[in-house]
Amino acid sequence: MTLRAAILSLLLLAAPAAAQEDVATRARTASAALQSAIAALESSGGGKAEVGALTRTITAYEEGLSALRAALRQVTVREAALALRFEAKRDRVAQLLGVLSGMQTDPGPLLLLHPAGPLGTARSGMMLTEVTPALQAEASTLRRELEEVATLRALQEEAVTTLGRGLDAAQAARTALSQALAARTPPPRRFIENPEQLAALVANAETLDAFAISLPPDTGGAEGMPDFEEAQGRLPLPVVGSVLRAAGEADAAGIVRPGLVIATRPQALVTAPWPATIRYRGPLLDYGNVMILEPGAGYLLILAGLGTVFGEVGEVIEQGAPLGLMPGRDPGDPSIGEDLREGAGAGGSETLYMELRQGAEPVDPAAWFIGTKE
Repeated sequence: MTLRAAILSLLLLAAPAAAQEDVATRARTASAALQSAIAALESSGGGKAEVGALTRTITAYEEGLSALRAALRQVTVREAALALRFEAKRDRVAQLLGVLSGMQTDPGPLLLLHPAGPLGTARSGMMLTEVTPALQAEASTLRRELEEVATLRALQEEAVTTLGRGLDAAQAARTALSQALAARTPPPRRFIENPEQLAALVANAETLDAFAISLPPDTGGAEGMPDFEEAQGRLPLPVVGSVLRAAGEADAAGIVRPGLVIATRPQALVTAPWPATIRYRGPLLDYGNVMILEPGAGYLLILAGLGTVFGEVGEVIEQGAPLGLMPGRDPGDPSIGEDLREGAGAGGSETLYMELRQGAEPVDPAAWFIGTKE
């Protein structure tokens, strides 16, 4: 299957019932975003345009995957609630329907006999007249709920199939992105890195904080870059995911860090939230691969825990530019489909650490990034 054909099959889910309008809406939105990204990819013509189109395609897929997973978690909760309701009502409705069925088989004259006489018989008839429609309505409701459960299960299976195709397509797009970045014309740089100096800084660094402070100044300055401070409160997260720990919140080992920990998927694409200059990229201490950006004069944005990193030190990048991929298993692993069938969470098995610094001091990224506060 070609990359274009594979991506075209992503998230094209049909809306099976009105009860699933939310799921259907999310699927249609994700599909529309993918279609737009694919159109840009087809007309990109290679080079920088192709890199941008591939980046948008992967991002559209990952956002669609996240939205669809959230919707399917709601489906799972709804299915469980319907099952509990059915179990609670089934015995009671069955008993009442059994009584009515037994009464319908009695000879007509016997129904006229009542210990209280004709008045009691009339009252009994009135009660049956009132109870029967209610029982019929109850049975109809249960029947609709059972049909909804069947629809929900069918939707989950269809989503697993669709996401299986999508995961393969996303991996193909990631591979194509890596190749396109390697083949592109070298982008502009504000400065050329000094390998020996950087190697010495890495070797002598004892903490991430000390390394960031020791980075040599950018002699090129921030001329021509948009004002970073105006972006406060409007920055998108650099990866599709959710905040696992806020700045200053202790982890399981009691360690407190000044940055955010974002839970995300294996092989998720990490992008630049703002135009910036790459100050460092590569392994550092026990953080895995680290990307340090300078989005504005006096500011550093640190992203740690990447599996693969793109770009070169000194390179000037645009907002939304691909910075790298998260580590983890091949997203085409079929076991991921089991997450949906079991109603699992967002699949955030990898974590990206993000720290924002102004001068020598860290600042809380929650004040700058969208989606970091409850």
